[in-house]
This record gives sequence, structure tokens and C-alpha cells, in this order.
Amino acid sequence: MATVAAEMKSQGLDIINFSVGEPDFNTPNHIITAGKMAMDKGYTKYTAGPGMIEFREAVCQKLERENNIIYNPNNILVSNGEKQSLYTACQALFDKGDEVIVCRPYWVSFPEFVHLSDATPVIVNTIAKNNFEVDFDDLLQKISNKTKGIIINTPSNPTGGVWRDDAIIELLKIAKRHNWIVISDECYERLVYNGKFNSTEKLNRDYNLGASVLTCMSLSKTYAMTGWRIGYSAGSKEIIKAMAKLQGQATSCANSIGQFAGIEALNGDQKCVKEMLNLFRERRDFIIKLLNKLPGINCSIPQGAFYAFPDFSYYLNRRSERKLLKDTFDISEYILSASNVVTVPGDGFGAPGHIRFSYATNKDNIKKGMQLIQQSLEKLT
Repeated sequence: MATVAAEMKSQGLDIINFSVGEPDFNTPNHIITAGKMAMDKGYTKYTAGPGMIEFREAVCQKLERENNIIYNPNNILVSNGEKQSLYTACQALFDKGDEVIVCRPYWVSFPEFVHLSDATPVIVNTIAKNNFEVDFDDLLQKISNKTKGIIINTPSNPTGGVWRDDAIIELLKIAKRHNWIVISDECYERLVYNGKFNSTEKLNRDYNLGASVLTCMSLSKTYAMTGWRIGYSAGSKEIIKAMAKLQGQATSCANSIGQFAGIEALNGDQKCVKEMLNLFRERRDFIIKLLNKLPGINCSIPQGAFYAFPDFSYYLNRRSERKLLKDTFDISEYILSASNVVTVPGDGFGAPGHIRFSYATNKDNIKKGMQLIQQSLEKLT
């Protein structure tokens, strides 16, 4: 959908884009200045494979200060974005014959990371009314002696759901009982609107659960640094060492300039994070109100990230002038062709009937986009 939208935009068409998975803000100035300084000072060479020691120290300071988790630099691996962290983790931890639990709706790459490690993703349902937390009844039915781990993502892409501490604690108990690794994708950790987010590993330690947890985090969403490609993992030395060996053969090291700027991002003024969070909160409330005004649409209030995930099942099997809308791929394609508004079909996230809207765009675009969508939906029969 994003590719089609880019092509339409290149043709001079006015596009409203709700598909973007990145902040629409520029990287804050003090971080950009640090990047320029890195180049001026000659930080343009390879770094140590696991990452620049100064940046890994900054990560440790951040994890202690913000997440109340104590690590040392040997527990940290810096990657070319958190996506590489997650991919490398699966390569290091899973193999043919293994099964890995993936919660539905899932970020589209999770099952593919598992497939690419020659393991098998086992899809487990979540409960929409419970912040899209895992359905423990479904989970327990799908455990086998081949299950080696689970990937969780809270706050979630695509739902914006934030799991309660109790749900994570229950999951950690199950993981410990079955000797699983829990890969916790926490790239939206700072984008939480109500209450304080607790990292999975913090809960693991606070309650002395003893589960094996690998935490994956990123600078991309928190600091609007998606293009800088800096993410990191925190976990046991054995896992981090194995991941570092694989990553070293793939990409040698992460971007040196991005790492240098990342030190300023983590240790510098955090006012920019609060400002972006406040703007996202305003946009969230605005788009949820407009979505719930659409006939037949129901959308719960997401507690994190910058996505709304309304249920569009009401429009399944409706007909446009051209075709029957059999799934959300059809609905999103119809909305794009009828209104020049880009959305992301929920079927791609394993969630038939839902459509993802990113509110990483200004309120004028949100208002205009919702008006155009309503007009297009009114034409369906």
C-alpha cells in the first residue's frame, strides 16, 4: 500500500497517508548536532562489533535510570535498527524443528523471522477487549515439546495495545516452567499514554521469576531516528555473544555516526520525548473520536504506540462499483482508489476485519482523511 501511495504521490496526486510506521517529526536538533559532531571528529570508521563501548555504556545507564534493570556492556548488542536485533535473535536461538509462539495480531516480520531461522511460528490468539493481551487458554493448548520461545510486543504494532503487568507476569511463569526464551520487543516503550510502562525483564526480576528474557529496544520511535538505524538488545552474555558472532558476519557493526548521536539521545535532554508523546496523545484522541463516528466502526482506545486498529468487519462482503470486498486487502485498496487515503489491511497482521491507521501525521490530515473515507464508505452497497 505504501509503495502504491508513493507512486500516486509521484504522479502529483494529493495523498493522505495513514500507513507510516514512523514519527512525522524530524530528529531533535541536539541529536542532529551530535551526529554532525561525530563526523567532524572523525567517528566515521568501524566500531567494535557489539557496538561502541561508549554507546553500550549509555544504554546501560538508560536501562538502569528508566527501566530499573542493571546490565553491563557485555550484556548489550547494538544493531542496525531493532529489526536486525530481532532477526539475529531468532537466528541465534531457533533451528529446524523448533516452534516459536507469535501472538496475533503480530508485526508482519515476526513470523518471517521465525521462518527464516527454519523454525515454525505457532500463532496464538489475543483478546481485543483486554488490550490485545495473549489468550492464555489458546496459548496453553498450543504448547508442545517443540516450543522453544515466544515473541511479545507491548506496546504493540499494529494494535497500540499495552499489556497489563499481571499478564506479562503470568506469561513469564509459563516461560520459566517450560524453559522458553521470551523475546520482548519494546521499541514503543516510551510511547505509553496512561501509567508507567514496566519492561518485561524488570517484572521478571522484581518477582524473582527466573525466566530467560531478551529485551530488544530502539531509538527509532522514541527519538524520531528511524533512518539512523540504531537498535539494541539486552540479555544474557551467552545469548548476546552468539548474536554478536552472527551479526559480525552479516554487517560487521552498526552505524558509527548513529551510535555517537545515540549517546546524546539517551543521555541528553528528554524534553523532546515528552513533547512528541503529548502530540501523539492529542492525535490519538482525535482520530479515535472520528473513527468511532464512522457507521459500523468500533475502535478501542490504544494505550501506546501511534496506531489505531479499528474493526472494519461491517464492510466485509460489501460491493463497490468494481468488486466484492472480501477481505481488508480489498477494503484498503478500495479506500485508496476511491479517496486517495492509504491504510494498512489487518489481514497482513493476522487480524482479518481490522485496518491499521497510523496517526503519525497532523490533525488536519487526520480530519481530511476521515472525511474522505466516510464519503467512500457511503458509496458501498
